Amino acid sequence: MSEMSSQVRAALDVAVGAIGGAAREGQIEMAEAVANALSDRHHLMVQAGTGTGKSLAYLIPGIVHGRKVLVATATIALQRQLVDRDLPAVVPALEKALGREITYAIYKGVGNYICLQKMNSEEVDADGELVLEVSSLEKDAKRLIAWAKTPGVSGDRDDAPEVDRRVWAANSVSGRECVGADMCAFGSQCFAANAKGRAQTADIVVTNHTLLAIEIVDSHPILPERDCIILDEAHEFMDRATQAVTDELTSGRVLRAAAMARKFMPGKLADAFHKAGNDFHEAMVDYGDSIRGDFTAQGRLEDIPQSLESPIRKVRESAQAIVQFLAADDEIIDTDVLAERARVKGAVTEISTTAATILKLGDGLVLWFEPTFSTLYLAPLSVSDVLRENMLKQTPVIATSATLTVGNSFNSLAKSIGFMVGEDLSAELSEGELDPGNVKMLDVGSPFDFANQGVLYMPKHLPEPGRDGPSIEVLTELGELIDAAGGRTLALFYSWRGVEAADAHLRKVLAELPIKIITQKRGDAVGPLVSRFAKDETSVLLGTMSLWQGVDVPGNSCILVAIDRIPFPRPDEPVMSARASQADAAGGSGFMQVSLPRAALLLAQGTGRLIRSVDDRGVVAILDSRIVTKRYGSVLLNSMPPLWRTSDKAVVRDSLKRLKDSL
Repeated sequence: MSEMSSQVRAALDVAVGAIGGAAREGQIEMAEAVANALSDRHHLMVQAGTGTGKSLAYLIPGIVHGRKVLVATATIALQRQLVDRDLPAVVPALEKALGREITYAIYKGVGNYICLQKMNSEEVDADGELVLEVSSLEKDAKRLIAWAKTPGVSGDRDDAPEVDRRVWAANSVSGRECVGADMCAFGSQCFAANAKGRAQTADIVVTNHTLLAIEIVDSHPILPERDCIILDEAHEFMDRATQAVTDELTSGRVLRAAAMARKFMPGKLADAFHKAGNDFHEAMVDYGDSIRGDFTAQGRLEDIPQSLESPIRKVRESAQAIVQFLAADDEIIDTDVLAERARVKGAVTEISTTAATILKLGDGLVLWFEPTFSTLYLAPLSVSDVLRENMLKQTPVIATSATLTVGNSFNSLAKSIGFMVGEDLSAELSEGELDPGNVKMLDVGSPFDFANQGVLYMPKHLPEPGRDGPSIEVLTELGELIDAAGGRTLALFYSWRGVEAADAHLRKVLAELPIKIITQKRGDAVGPLVSRFAKDETSVLLGTMSLWQGVDVPGNSCILVAIDRIPFPRPDEPVMSARASQADAAGGSGFMQVSLPRAALLLAQGTGRLIRSVDDRGVVAILDSRIVTKRYGSVLLNSMPPLWRTSDKAVVRDSLKRLKDSL
């Protein structure tokens, strides 16, 4: 064992001792692999099942090496766990053992912090006017302002009192709309600038996938410099990166920018932009009406719809004229006026840039119209090339998650993040660049005994899913399983239609039983739903995609996880279907290369909601017979935790009843 490995082992023992546990085999194996990657500057992908203790396995080697570590997560829950629970618990003991101070900080995008300049401005802008118009928002606004003035608060949205999103918008700015601490009268007190300052000097910085992706794709530094990047929840990184750089154009956004411009610089230019915004709004409404109910017109657009091209061009031209005017006039010294101007310029520039990109519409882009919110979206077809150039060639990356393999292979996910695998190994490297093909892959397993702790039930007798949500047979089966389990069920659905159908059915068939049904509604925050479900041991939680990942309910509240169907991407999901078409056109298979890996990872995540501790017992029921009857079923099964498998309904109901009676 090298000296560094023994130091990492010793520090891991100290950290685990500080939280009253003992190091596990998988955790030790992972920590040593991370230490090697940091020493030799290579990349690493580690699949580490639930219960491995992977956050300590990647934090400790970074701390021992004295490296500046950037940890990027997909969920707020994991950021909180790292900064509020894991690091405070182990850092004091590690400081003592290593004889030096260890610092850590959390850093988010500017829009996550209150903007003191905007909050204290005497001139109310378009966002603020909206709040003044809706009297019910006044109470929220007062509460937020009182909190922001309390000494010692972070200004961070996650710590702030719960307020309507319009109130938050009236007191915050986007990164593009921020004048910068040096130019701002509130620069020295700025919450975002102070959070960034703490992050610049910290040994460990925790951030989110979105911010990291924006920095990498725009090649513009937002986050502190670092010696290595840890991508936790790495199975989500490509999707988050794609979302982060997806542009959107709505008439609401254009009209907001036009209202800001009119207020700041009344005159012909602002009037022309406002008129272009109104014309664009009418064109978008007409286009939305013309395709309503026509499913063939929804999804990806090969070209800009004819009726929208001219209105978008006018928006682009009038926005560009304002940006040019603002760039030419630089004689302002009043800091409030400067801040107002930065907000106008940021909002109008964003619209000008997005409109220009839509009008050019190159090959590598996917354009679609979303009718519910009347929005045009524009996303890159692939982000892997830019991730490779701007991230993997620059910094060692440790990618980890409980689910990184599809059918026992890391390749699908590795390629999506930009690693060079298999036949791709011919990277051109400049001096000092890292080789994106130099990636070690490791599966450290899980401390859980899945085959003895859980059952995977795959009923063959159910009809294949159709378009209209779950069949009556699936709903009946679900009701019977929930009855056997006495509630205690997390039911995961592919669509809102499934959630609503299950809610209606279960309220009828379970009406006589003491089982509370908690149903997710559109826009519901996940946290409060999950804590209600965890507290009420005999309740049932019904929900859609946001509950498939990151939900952690160990113990007796969840002994059954039911999944209504295999979560293949929907045919009208524009980016996924465009990627699948591209794979088909290149002579491959869009289904095998895009749709199946996506479904396998989501299904593995959903299945992973059941066994969350060494004491958990229960059943995962996949109510989609295709997992047994189709050839691709084996790829899906090989991507999941190795639960004991059966298609026998009587065995499963009996197991659930016995388990319920033993609680």
